[in-house]
Amino acid sequence: MTEAMYYVLLALNQPLHGYAVMDVVKQVSNDRVLMGPGTLYGIIKRLQKDRLIVLEELDGRRKVYQLSELGREALLKEYHRLQQMVEDGKLMFGEGKSSER
Repeated sequence: MTEAMYYVLLALNQPLHGYAVMDVVKQVSNDRVLMGPGTLYGIIKRLQKDRLIVLEELDGRRKVYQLSELGREALLKEYHRLQQMVEDGKLMFGEGKSSER
């Protein structure tokens, strides 16, 4: 899963339309991850194809998306994978449990 996909899934923990997703991603990442509409809608299309998000409703011209149950599971799995990567890095930099002997 790409970094951008991860942040889009995080944002879609609540029903949002596309531009709101971009704002949430920007906020959650402390302005580190910025995406334009082309990138966002490419990711949304892929996530829908993979059944990780669903079209919740049409709010006028705006489409509102939300995580599916499969998407929630994928997000949690990726979250744990990223946590493990950080723990592995701590071992390499002498911050892990094995260095506390």
